[in-house]
Amino acid sequence: MTDQKAVVAGPDLDGLGDALEAEGVGVSWVEGIANRPALEDAGISEADVFVLTDVEQATSIPVVVDLVGRIRIVVYSRDSLPEFAKGQADLLVDPALLDARTVAEELAADG
Repeated sequence: MTDQKAVVAGPDLDGLGDALEAEGVGVSWVEGIANRPALEDAGISEADVFVLTDVEQATSIPVVVDLVGRIRIVVYSRDSLPEFAKGQADLLVDPALLDARTVAEELAADG
């Protein structure tokens, strides 16, 4: 069991949030657009990991860094992350290459 917490933003079509929960990670989801109020409502200040599944919401990454400081940022998407956000992401994973269970196992083990 882990005491890690993750916040997931964007549609979780590949089930990474569920896979994280199966690994014992506490998961909350951002409702709607991942702006500052929505991130705060989702508990980003207590999170260890921020998972973004919708690269169209890439502006949420610098907002998370501003709110939390050091946090693990994982982008789990088939689409490319815009250049401005790449430097702040710790892990970029294409779900077609690595399934949600494997990613969740690695994130939980690294916590």
